[in-house]
Amino acid sequence: QVQLVESGGGLVQPGGSLRLSCVASGSWFSINAMGWYRQAPGNQRELVATITSGDYTNYADSVKGRFTISRDNARRTMSLQMNSLQPEDTAVYYCRATVQFAFYWGQGTQVTVSS
Repeated sequence: QVQLVESGGGLVQPGGSLRLSCVASGSWFSINAMGWYRQAPGNQRELVATITSGDYTNYADSVKGRFTISRDNARRTMSLQMNSLQPEDTAVYYCRATVQFAFYWGQGTQVTVSS
């Protein structure tokens, strides 16, 4: 079992930055991969970025060069550094952990990009 809690969302102006964090409790070293997903109103949930236990990363084309995913095993935390934010990045951001064939989700954190 893995429990995930996100934090770091908020309101930011276009061009600004935010850093999201996802703290995991439970069996951290059983996690194969983690990722950030987002869902805007009226849209399906979409992948933002993923990172494996070996630190291999993958990004959606829309965030490449602007967002950076990382994980800290000592703190059992995954982070998403978001730079050059745009209004289209507005969404609820969710953390997900994969353990074998099971997915665990956090409750989400709202990111709003607006002037």
